[in-house]
Amino acid sequence: MKTYIFKRILTGMIVLLGVITITFIMARVIPSDPAAKWVGPKATPEQIALAEKELGLDKPMPIQYANYLKELLKGDLGRSLRTKQPITKELALYIPATLELVLFGFVLAVLIGIPLGIYSAKKKDRLLDHISRFFSIGFVSLPAFWVALFLQLVFYKGLGLLPLGGRISIETTIFHRVPDVTGMLLVDSLITGNFAIFKDALIHIILPGITIALYPIGLVARMTRSALLEILNEDYIASIRSYGVSEGKVLWKFALKNTLGPTATVLTLSLGYTLVNTFLVETIFSWPGLGSYVATSVITLDYPAIIGVTIFSATCYVILNLIADLIIALDPRVRF
Repeated sequence: MKTYIFKRILTGMIVLLGVITITFIMARVIPSDPAAKWVGPKATPEQIALAEKELGLDKPMPIQYANYLKELLKGDLGRSLRTKQPITKELALYIPATLELVLFGFVLAVLIGIPLGIYSAKKKDRLLDHISRFFSIGFVSLPAFWVALFLQLVFYKGLGLLPLGGRISIETTIFHRVPDVTGMLLVDSLITGNFAIFKDALIHIILPGITIALYPIGLVARMTRSALLEILNEDYIASIRSYGVSEGKVLWKFALKNTLGPTATVLTLSLGYTLVNTFLVETIFSWPGLGSYVATSVITLDYPAIIGVTIFSATCYVILNLIADLIIALDPRVRF
């Protein structure tokens, strides 16, 4: 087990090194002038030369790469060309909002996807099963940007029930003090007992949360159904039924627990996909997370910020893959 975990961590580190190398090279070959962006418009050649020396751009690319890795091991992602602030400091401001949105979608995927898959397997080849599979395929297939625009059109423009975007309304920020403990408004408002903030933040997170939750809901529902149908055809399930155990007890007590491994694996990996997929959704809903940050960075060719977001996303995905592998490894039937 320890050897397996070590190998998986080593593989993850190799993947991260590959991501860092590719993004570093791409950022250097893109036709832009980081030194000129650093000193600002109307810079003189002398100022640009000093900026290149300050940023280390006057050295050969292998030396730049080695220096970047050295600083990266210290937790330094460099400074933004646009704001001149450390990338780690800026990421700390934007990550909580994105994390809150991703976790909200994750909770929806668990609360909706797993029961949907269970009842779909229970009612196999019946109307409920066909409807469940239809929506599961639709949830996985629909583009996130189309879903986001459709929800805005229906619930904001048509029904007027939910806000168009943003994380909290301006009126609420005027009359209530916004808490800042973890950076996640729903959590912070509950901790401080500010239920007015909680209600307003919950209303604002519903539409973007549903948008990013649809894909994992469909994926988890289909995986749960598939795994459950396979388990229900096993010999030990037939033996349990022969003892006169009720079908509900067979399903919930004996069959379901053996589907949690593959379901948890898919759920964990879909969480990583959701983290990346949320960037576009955040832009549509004006959500102040990594999506808006990376969009601005791409437009302004702020390559240190782009590399920082890429490294963060890749690290999260590698960690989630490791968690998924460990979940599988907990099953004693698995041989390494």
